[in-house]
This record gives sequence, structure tokens and C-alpha cells, in this order.
Amino acid sequence: MAKFTPQPFTAVMGLYTPEYTTAKGSPKKAYKKIGDFYCSYRTFGGTETVINGVLSVENTAIIETWYNPDITANCRVATPDGSMFEILGTPENINMRNQYMRFKIREIRGGA
Repeated sequence: MAKFTPQPFTAVMGLYTPEYTTAKGSPKKAYKKIGDFYCSYRTFGGTETVINGVLSVENTAIIETWYNPDITANCRVATPDGSMFEILGTPENINMRNQYMRFKIREIRGGA
């Protein structure tokens, strides 16, 4: 088995977990910051997609960090400049050792 060697964890990201409330009979989801974590942040220039025949680039990145059971698929992460990202898929527990984890993120942007 090949040994996993992560990149240095020098980037700081904020971790936001969802909180569910009910207002006027309908569920509402809000995100609450629970802390910061150190990670390696690699973008590779984003991901190209074609939507309705128009080429666009989504801002995506790969995150590697220490294992944290609080980081799940429904969480969000934020960079120090305020960019908010959603986690794509389920975070991978590398070699099932509860030591390192890896996941892909995509920037959340408003727009029409």
C-alpha cells in the first residue's frame, strides 16, 4: 500500500455547519461558523462546463486537511476573503485511518 503524504496545511478556512429552524411551518436552513481549520488548497484553475451552449468556468478546488468528523457533505467552508464554498460529494477519509481527509469544493455565487 502506498503511503499518503499530504501537502503542507498552510491555508486557513472557516467551517460552517447547517442549523435547521422552522418558521411559519416551513423549514429554514442557516449556516453557523463553528471554527477554523488548516488545509492545503489547490484550485487547478477551476472546472470548465458547458451550460446551454455557453462555456463557463466554475471555481472549484481540492482540500486536504486533518481528519475532522465535523466536516460533512452538507457543510460549507469559507476563505479568509469571504468566498463561500459548498462541499461536493462526501469527504474522503484517506486510508480509513481517521488521520487525513480530502474533498472537493465549489464556490457559491449569486447571479441570474
